[in-house]
Amino acid sequence: MHPGFPGYLGNGYAPQGPERSPRYRRRRGAGGRRGSFQISYDNISSYSSSSQVRQSPTEWASSTKWEELDDAYFQSYSQIGIHEEMIKDHVRTETYRNAIMRHQNLISGKVVMDVGCGTGILSIFCALAGARRVYAIEASDIAVQASEVVKANNLSDKVIVIHERVEKVSIQEKVDVIISEWMGYMLLYESMLSSVIFARDNWLKQGGLILPSHATLYMAPVTHSERYCDSIDFWRDVYGIDMSVMLPLAKQCAFEEPSIETISAENVLTWPFVVKFVDCYTVTALELESITTKYNLTSMLRAPLHGFAFWFDAEFNGPSTFPSNNNLLSGSSTSDLYSNVYNNQRRQKAKSDQVLVLSTAPEDEPTHWQQTILYLYEPIEVIQDQTIEGSITLSQSRENPRFLNIHLEYSSGGRSFIKESIMR
Repeated sequence: MHPGFPGYLGNGYAPQGPERSPRYRRRRGAGGRRGSFQISYDNISSYSSSSQVRQSPTEWASSTKWEELDDAYFQSYSQIGIHEEMIKDHVRTETYRNAIMRHQNLISGKVVMDVGCGTGILSIFCALAGARRVYAIEASDIAVQASEVVKANNLSDKVIVIHERVEKVSIQEKVDVIISEWMGYMLLYESMLSSVIFARDNWLKQGGLILPSHATLYMAPVTHSERYCDSIDFWRDVYGIDMSVMLPLAKQCAFEEPSIETISAENVLTWPFVVKFVDCYTVTALELESITTKYNLTSMLRAPLHGFAFWFDAEFNGPSTFPSNNNLLSGSSTSDLYSNVYNNQRRQKAKSDQVLVLSTAPEDEPTHWQQTILYLYEPIEVIQDQTIEGSITLSQSRENPRFLNIHLEYSSGGRSFIKESIMR
């Protein structure tokens, strides 16, 4: 059984019961809860996992079977609650509005493409900033409401809502600006960035603007005793009854999949590590299929290591030259280098006149993305200055390219482990 697929739990835990059908969870569920619904294969013609596995995620994403599966993904975005949560996230929405106004000189009088426009709020921001025309592209049925919102605001002469996947859209002109809110949990979940790349390669004029322009995915070991006690140690004494036999099942249910929740900076054990730097002007879909990097970190305090947290920053700049992830930080770098780079980035963010950043870091104001936590089945006690090292691989699932396979190797105090999971 392939690691990262249903039934494979890693860390020595055997499968419990039958394999589950693939399912989508709503990226923007209430309070970060992962509401989900089942995808039925009954109505999908000639579905074959064996034939599908021979295709790369990019090839699979262009297949008929992928389009049929993907209808469930877009269906989830037809529900108003998801859009309500995104819009009410004022960190997200105000950062986008501020970015549009900051680049108003590059938007006014120009043609804009909004990839995945949802209710159309970003398209309307662009129109209000003076855009000559905005192509608001939305594959889900919320496009119907987006058209009504545009009409209600008397912007039908500027904003054109197109109810279709961007990969199937036909537009007879190049665009000056591409804007999209493509970031998922752990930055790359949902693989929506590939649609932005498609739009860039097919319609963006040379020297055009992409918002956001760059993004960085971080990870760091974390301690979270309260969460572990609530989910696991609870079973040791339940109203005076010893239910510790429930512990293996409790760990499996609580920690098999990544958890979306909010932590604080006090939970973070080391300086953050850069997993992937994305330059939206140059990134390719191929390089996003699988990302592997090594890390070597040093704990700043004595505490149990409960898991690894992931979060991201998104920057809103014009085209510029940035170092690749390998040059920015490598697995052989020291913790001093991590701290220097991260502190420099924090100082740069503070200079709001130089760079505009949407941050989902634990030390910043919470967003609906929160943080993604990959919990370990067994905590590891670490002391100050103890090394935590290993590697992380994130790859698009061959089960469905919008799913994210996670392969984490970690070692500390002479013990080595592997944690594998899949974000559905």
